[in-house]
Amino acid sequence: MHTSELAKKIRRIEIKSNKLVDEIFSGEYRSGFRGKGMEFENIRQYIAGDEVRSIDWKVSARYDKTFVKQFVEEREMNMFLLVDMSRSNSFGKKKEFIAEISATLALSAVKNNDRVGAIFFTGQVEKLIPSKNGKRHVLSIIENILSFEPEQSTTNIAQVLQYFNRIEKKRSVVFLISDFLDDDFERELKASDSRHDLIRIRVVDRAEECIPAGAIYSFEDLETGESFVLDNLQRDFYMPLPKGQFKRNLITIYTDEDYVKPLMQFFKRRGKR
Repeated sequence: MHTSELAKKIRRIEIKSNKLVDEIFSGEYRSGFRGKGMEFENIRQYIAGDEVRSIDWKVSARYDKTFVKQFVEEREMNMFLLVDMSRSNSFGKKKEFIAEISATLALSAVKNNDRVGAIFFTGQVEKLIPSKNGKRHVLSIIENILSFEPEQSTTNIAQVLQYFNRIEKKRSVVFLISDFLDDDFERELKASDSRHDLIRIRVVDRAEECIPAGAIYSFEDLETGESFVLDNLQRDFYMPLPKGQFKRNLITIYTDEDYVKPLMQFFKRRGKR
């Protein structure tokens, strides 16, 4: 992509995302993550009027006096975008959709004074962008998504989750953005869910999800380069999805739809918890 074309795309995404954040999305983002920014500070003796739910029963029993836990509000959250850069995400409009979704989420975080980082992955972890705050940093992430040329074409979700859990000890809000055309990452999802607030965003082109009946199709796997034939004369073929832990905190976004609506619906549900 030429520099001038890239600059135009970044500017277009910036204008669109800023408008969405200012007019629509930032309130949903804040309400969706309210109450997440509290961390333990210390323990002190109970004072009349303290909330019962703040009592530390183990410490109170040990010293035969009532103690409560004190918490302080964190000034900022830590958001990470784990972005699937495998070759299957270059199909149709998926890559540009991923860039726009990332921009909307990241600019919402910056407006909320949160820090944003990113990891690009394929069959391996390809690039780490440490978390920082500021609009310039977010625009740099978007530029990287649009211009990045990965070394591998395959997908390994388990590996990127293992890597992130190893390097990031602080509880973070994590958006895993992928088409999830991968297997055997259930255990890593469960581990990440226990450490972080992990949200899955599945970006799909409808042409990938359903192959209509009535023909025999020849395909080439974009990630492996392998060719195969699908005898689909009798019935529609639907791409199978992982089950179980995968469905938790899942947002599915189709490239022929407005991505704002499913994002807002998800955060509204979170805000009502």
